[in-house]
Amino acid sequence: MSQPSLPRGLVVGVDGSAQSHTALRWAAHDAKLRKVALTVVHVLPVELPGWGYGSGMAPLPQDYGQLQEAQGRQILAEAVRVFGETAPNNGPVELHTELLFSSPVPTLIDLSKDAEMVVVGCRGHGAFGRVLLGSVSTGLVHHAHCPVAVIHDEASSPPNMAAPVVVGIDGSPASELATAIAFDEASLRKVELVALHSWADFSWPAMDTPFFRAQAEETLAERLAGWGDRYPDVSVRQVVTPDEPARHLVEEAESAQLVVVGSHGRGGFTGMLLGSVSSAAVHAARTPVIVARQH
Repeated sequence: MSQPSLPRGLVVGVDGSAQSHTALRWAAHDAKLRKVALTVVHVLPVELPGWGYGSGMAPLPQDYGQLQEAQGRQILAEAVRVFGETAPNNGPVELHTELLFSSPVPTLIDLSKDAEMVVVGCRGHGAFGRVLLGSVSTGLVHHAHCPVAVIHDEASSPPNMAAPVVVGIDGSPASELATAIAFDEASLRKVELVALHSWADFSWPAMDTPFFRAQAEETLAERLAGWGDRYPDVSVRQVVTPDEPARHLVEEAESAQLVVVGSHGRGGFTGMLLGSVSSAAVHAARTPVIVARQH
């Protein structure tokens, strides 16, 4: 899975919020592990023609663009400071900053075409609109051209670097990519990998039998075949569950440092635009979640 750094390496979007600084710290650590560049991006919305309330509109101040740009550069300068505190002597080989005038979601999706991964906070403020997950993080996990890491607020405390990486596996192409990313991350972090597979997406006691469990264990073993040869340093713990894969994945995430999911799935991991299990993990897990998207 590891590959030479793409032009921008890891891209992290910042907006000056505490959430985006949490994402920046995580991205700096991951870029260091991968030995790739880190590109810090702040996107300023395109200038509006006027402002006001009710039916009245007034032109923006003449120096509005300059003030907006100055604020953007201040946000990037603060991000560089946070990065320096995070890894003053052991950061990525390269650190880049970019200030762009555009719409945040399409801009970051476009940047994802030549990034190894895009990292964002679960929500933010300003151009990075504040909603349940966040307009930017939502747009990226649905449309980015590379893996997307969504960093939750709770990740601000120092992570347990001995905790495992967890991956949800259902055998779909999306979960194959998730498996590759998960093995790579576990190897870089030198931790155990927990591979979770469920043979039903709803609770049905009749399905929880030794026969179905044995089938699920065999299926999971098949999905993991060959990965041990590629990553002999990664110890894998296989977990099979009879139902509710989303709930079990979120529960496993409680004692993990990272969760990796496919962008969509099938079978026990019901296929949707994002995928019900992937969506649940991104929204509910308190640990960082990587959604496996690809170019």
